[in-house]
Amino acid sequence: MTGSNKGSAGLTALVGQPLGSPTLDGVTTVGVLALQGDVREHLAALSDCGVRAVPVRRPIELAAVDALVLPGGESTTMSRLLETFELLEPVRARIADGMPTYGSCAGMILLAREVMGGRADQRQLGGLDVVVRRNAFGRQVDSFETDLSLVGLAGGPVHAVFIRAPWVESVGPDVEVLATVPRQPGAGAAEGRIVAVRQGMVLATAFHPELTGDGRVHRLFCDLVRGGDRALNTATG
Repeated sequence: MTGSNKGSAGLTALVGQPLGSPTLDGVTTVGVLALQGDVREHLAALSDCGVRAVPVRRPIELAAVDALVLPGGESTTMSRLLETFELLEPVRARIADGMPTYGSCAGMILLAREVMGGRADQRQLGGLDVVVRRNAFGRQVDSFETDLSLVGLAGGPVHAVFIRAPWVESVGPDVEVLATVPRQPGAGAAEGRIVAVRQGMVLATAFHPELTGDGRVHRLFCDLVRGGDRALNTATG
């Protein structure tokens, strides 16, 4: 499920590869931040896309990947662990240098420019010029499910599961809105809220595609990783 397990010598050889380039054996490698959250589910979904999927817990492991997934979990815990494992600044630098990055739920929160309802000591990774509201859908017992039309996603609506999820309050001029909550009974205050966005090589959803068995969002991200910005532009054009 997690792909090949390289030794430290192999990882050392990959340090210094140009950011965003395929790893030395030509296989695209996508990491999943493995500090907390839905790590195994993302690794499985990425492996089904035909990429090498590996957990990332250390800076040397981050240096060995072409792209990174920030999983669902608890954003304040993940923020603290990023500092503890000395990954906060390296991840920030990779994202700023154009590394393709996908965040689901808590991952979306970490990528946002600003968080409403977050803790004062919460640290942001940046990458998305958006303002998000943490726990916008309420407590875990208030989890919400719906079918969404997502720009660039073939095959019809995607079933979206929101668990203590954020939504996007506002977006900057370079952010593309990919999905909003449709009008339907039970949507309440979530109706019309932005729940999927993209800015350049950074993709984020407020929902958890790794939990539904529908691999299309992960395939969309892997197409972005393999084909660069043009891949998603083609899909959405």
